[in-house]
Amino acid sequence: MKKLVLVAALGLAPYFFAQEMVNKPVQAYQTEQYKSKKKAFVESLLAKMTVDEKIGQLNLPSAGDFTTGQAQSSNIGKKIEDGLVGGLFNIKGADKIRAVQKVAIEKSRLKIPLIFGMDVIHGYETTFPIPLGLAASWDMNLIQQSARVAANEASADGISWTFSPMTDISREPRWGRISEGSGEDPYLGSEIAKAMVYGYQGKDLSLSNTIMACVKHFALYGAGEAGMDYNTVDMSRVRMFNEFFPPYKAAVDAGVGSVMASFNEVDGMPATGNRWLQTEVLRNQWGFDGFVVTDYTGINEMVDHGVGDLQQVSALALKAGIDMDMVGEGFLTTLKKSLQEGKVTQAEIDLATRRVLEAKYDLGLFTDPYRYGDAKLAKKEVYSQKNRDIARNVAAQSMVLMKNENNVLPLKANGTVAVIGPLVNNKQNMTGTWSVAAQHANSVTLMKGLQDNFGKNVKFISAKGANIDYDEKLENIYAAHGKITDRDNRPKEVLLKEAVDVANKADVIILAIGESAEMSGESSSRTEITIPQSQIDLLHELKKTGKPIAMVLFTGRPLALTNVKDLPDAILNVWFAGSEAGNAIADVLYGKVNPSGKLPVTFPRSLGQVPIYYNHKNTGRPLSQEKVDKCEYERFRANYMDECNTPLYPFGYGLSYTQFAYSDMNVTNTNPKGNQTIQASINLRNTGNYDGAEVVQLYIRDIVGSNTRPVKELKGFQKVFLKKGESKRVTFTITPEDLKFYNHELKYDWEPGEFEIMIGTNSAEVQKTKINWSK
Repeated sequence: MKKLVLVAALGLAPYFFAQEMVNKPVQAYQTEQYKSKKKAFVESLLAKMTVDEKIGQLNLPSAGDFTTGQAQSSNIGKKIEDGLVGGLFNIKGADKIRAVQKVAIEKSRLKIPLIFGMDVIHGYETTFPIPLGLAASWDMNLIQQSARVAANEASADGISWTFSPMTDISREPRWGRISEGSGEDPYLGSEIAKAMVYGYQGKDLSLSNTIMACVKHFALYGAGEAGMDYNTVDMSRVRMFNEFFPPYKAAVDAGVGSVMASFNEVDGMPATGNRWLQTEVLRNQWGFDGFVVTDYTGINEMVDHGVGDLQQVSALALKAGIDMDMVGEGFLTTLKKSLQEGKVTQAEIDLATRRVLEAKYDLGLFTDPYRYGDAKLAKKEVYSQKNRDIARNVAAQSMVLMKNENNVLPLKANGTVAVIGPLVNNKQNMTGTWSVAAQHANSVTLMKGLQDNFGKNVKFISAKGANIDYDEKLENIYAAHGKITDRDNRPKEVLLKEAVDVANKADVIILAIGESAEMSGESSSRTEITIPQSQIDLLHELKKTGKPIAMVLFTGRPLALTNVKDLPDAILNVWFAGSEAGNAIADVLYGKVNPSGKLPVTFPRSLGQVPIYYNHKNTGRPLSQEKVDKCEYERFRANYMDECNTPLYPFGYGLSYTQFAYSDMNVTNTNPKGNQTIQASINLRNTGNYDGAEVVQLYIRDIVGSNTRPVKELKGFQKVFLKKGESKRVTFTITPEDLKFYNHELKYDWEPGEFEIMIGTNSAEVQKTKINWSK
């Protein structure tokens, strides 16, 4: 069925993008006849393979982006000829990939095709907002569409496998990879996981424009101690199953073809060698039948964890349920010896090999090993205007309006505007972290977006004003992967004076500050989560001019903005919006698009509150709601002496250029029984002056349980578009399935009793009613 995605526009007619939506597991196309043929083919092939060739299928080296001519002459080329490579990643380009595949098909004994992977995380060359930004759209259709565009581009360029989606729940803003996930909530994260899998894999994996998804990182990677990447994780299994596992399971239920193990340990055992995780939970409990790959050198890193030497940990990983070894070559160099010594069995090697071969069969590679990669198609599809238009739309929908005093936004398309800040003209930093295939030279900067779209009627003048950070050493660290910060070595006083002089000539200031792209992402943990002081000083100087300030915030994580939030008149959080960032930001600033994004993660007042998240549990000494609301301290209660309990911006928060009024909440039955369903509804009215979209959110609290339960849990949401003055009754259906949780025995069920039903604009502003549900 075709669905239409609406762009909430101001002053322009709404426009649409048609998309083919998938809402069932990709394995649905795998009939019993298909499965029988696959099994027969794979078993026949296994019978022909030597032990070395079987182990070779479990080897996933990183090729680096070597040139076509190196395909045969390289060390990897020789291993491919010898049947010692199952797949490769980090090669870009249809012609290069075809040349390498040709070695496998024409030079190796059994002509087994390779699988080619890449970190296609939030788009290929056409990049979309970072995943945390995508999550802020709360629009599953758009998120699925972004993955579909990525699959179209990547498959045309030879890629058949992506290491996405990352579904790690995180309540830790110090952790840089929070930017690569969907935030703090298991329900929202689960919906996004399904949308991404459906987008990548489509209805049939064997189609040449679909690619295999890989859900990562299994498991609990986002809960590392102290927000340090790769760090230890230790939590109860009740918490794992209720709060952290749901998005992984949602991806499995959606038919994801592969899973990536996480770096961290779980229950005292690295995830890569954790049989309880990789076999008992993933396969036996959830029914996953794809293959599991390590993260980069994940097997080798178990040596530093302290669980054995390379041979020992390689055997441990195989027995745990790992099927493919990324980069480390522990399998390649030790499994045969372990087999001879009786430390692994032939059956265990065969099982892992079978799973890899089955994935290649599902991708259609045995039918046509060159099906992924068509240089002519790639030229037409990759970074096409059609895809860029979609990216621009998605980017605009991901932006979160966090403040808008005196209706500074949308800006009027006239007069003189000062565009100031270190991120005004930096192409390399528009796409954010994990944009490995992006052509940064093509990225649209904020200044270019403003000039191209509104330059005929508005005079834009600019200045840098400040560097990303005063500390040059830190800036060099931030400039990873070629995403330079364009440091200006003039004295800070000169930069500030130049900015103030420019601001004094303008009617309004657009200030582009925050993080640079690689201040978040992998290996980008921060002990402070504020905007760097160099940029705060710039904001203070501009405030003295008395000119209205619209702050455009670039960030890959929740930031503590307490010390800056009162200075600008408006704050628009644009995350890192992708290759069309400048155009999309301009669309929102000038009202072509009314912002409708909502935060998928809580923004703290200060680092000392971390971890802070909406679906926490009560202590035995909770602070009264009255004192919470007034930010008043009370001794011997769960609160801080020097800070409020509440966040700066709660989960689900986001403003609009219009206003929405909620009224007349109702439930159809306050005393349901058994498997009955009820409807909870509320009236939503657009009371402002613009058309716009609002994300209406449903939360439920289980007031009494055999285990302690969170103060509220997201259980549904709807993105509703209303014209100004229009109203609509928004209805949610609630079933006992929405009440289930894992108890202390890890039994998944619901318990009768009293429940609080809440509907509202964010997790902190809701209307409530109570029901009593009996069995």
